[in-house]
Amino acid sequence: LVLRRGSRRRRRAVIVEKRRSEAGSEDEYYVHYEGTDRRLDEWTRRNQIQKIVLPADAPAENTVRKTTRVRKRKRIELSESPKPPAIEDGLDVLRKEHEEVTKVKNIERIRYGNYEIDTWYFSPYPDDFGKTRNLFICHYCMRYMKIEKSYRAHLLRCAKKKPPGTEIYKEKSISVYEVPGSCNKSYCQCLCLLAKLFLDNKTLYFDVEPFIFYVLCEVDKSGAYMVGYFSKERGNPDGNNLACICILPPFQRSGYGKFLIQLSELSKSIAFSGYELSKREGLIGSPEKPLSDLGSLSYRSYWSWVIMEVIRSCSKITIADLSRKTAVHADDIRDTLQTLDLTRYWKGNPVLYVTQQLLDRCGKAGICKRPRLLLQPRLLRWNPKRASV
Repeated sequence: LVLRRGSRRRRRAVIVEKRRSEAGSEDEYYVHYEGTDRRLDEWTRRNQIQKIVLPADAPAENTVRKTTRVRKRKRIELSESPKPPAIEDGLDVLRKEHEEVTKVKNIERIRYGNYEIDTWYFSPYPDDFGKTRNLFICHYCMRYMKIEKSYRAHLLRCAKKKPPGTEIYKEKSISVYEVPGSCNKSYCQCLCLLAKLFLDNKTLYFDVEPFIFYVLCEVDKSGAYMVGYFSKERGNPDGNNLACICILPPFQRSGYGKFLIQLSELSKSIAFSGYELSKREGLIGSPEKPLSDLGSLSYRSYWSWVIMEVIRSCSKITIADLSRKTAVHADDIRDTLQTLDLTRYWKGNPVLYVTQQLLDRCGKAGICKRPRLLLQPRLLRWNPKRASV
C-alpha cells in the first residue's frame, strides 16, 4: 500500500523500479497503482510504502493492468488478419521490449513557458536529455535543454515567436498553423517528443516526413505558443483523417481537443462546424484507432453532439445519410448510436431507432453537449493540395 502524492489514502500498488535519491541518502521506488492508467505512476520514498502480503490466489498485477494501445492494436490486428506464428512471436518480442523500455517515465517534470508540468509517460529524448529528471522546453521553437540557465538565455534570444509553416486559422486569441513534417523536420520531431510525455500510445517520433501537423496556439503580445496539435498522414491508405492528437495538460478542459476534432472533420450540409478538413478534401473521416482513453472520451462526446444535431433536424434518416452529412465514418456512427441507445437490430443488422423520449433522455443526461469552442469555417484559410498530373 502506498500513500499517493497529494492524497491521504493509501492505494494498492506494485513496485516497478528502484533508484537512489539525488542526494544519495535513501532509496526511491517507482510504483504503479493497480487499476489506474500509467500516467499516475510515480516515484515515492520508503516511508510512504506499507508492505502487504497477497494471498496465493490473488491475480498478478499484470493481469489487471489497463490494456495499453500497443496491446489493443495487436489484438485488433490479429483478429482481423491472422498472421503466421513466426510473425506473432516477433510482435510479442517487440511489444515486450517496448513495454520494458517505457515502463518508467524517464523525465519527471518539464518547464514549458510559464508552466511546470509533471509528465505522464516515457519519451525517447536522445542522449543525456532523456536521463535528466527536469527538462526545459522553449514554447515557441520546441528546443529542449537540461539546464535552466541555458533555457533562460535561449528565451531571450529565440527569434521564433510562432510555429513554422502557414497560419490557416485565426480567431481572437487562438490560431492554427499547418506544418509539413517534410519541410520542418526538427520542429516536428521535437513536437512529437514533447507529446510522447503525455501519450502512452504514440510510437512514431522521428519519422515525421509523411505527416502534416496542425498546431493550435494561444496568441499573446509575445507571440504564438503551442498548446496542442493533431497530425495526419499524407495519403493514408486507411482513410484516417487524424493520426495523433495531444493537448498539453495545462490547456486541457478548455475546449481545445474538440476544436481540433472539428478542424479535422466537418459536415457537408449543416451550418455548424464538423470535420472541416475532411469536408474540404471530400472525405469520410475517422481517427486512427485504437484511441487513448482521453482521446476516446473527446471523440465520443463530439460524435454524440454532431450526430444528434443532424438527427434532430431530420424526420427520417439512415446511418449512411448520417455519414454523408457529418463526414464521420459509418462504423464510428454505429458505435456512438449504440452508446446512446439509439439502435435496434432488425434481421441481424443495426438500424437507427429514435423516439422523442430517447432524444429527451440524451439531452437531460448531458452527453450531447455543444463544444465550448466552435470552429468558424469562414475563418479557415485552407484548401486541399491536389497532386498535379
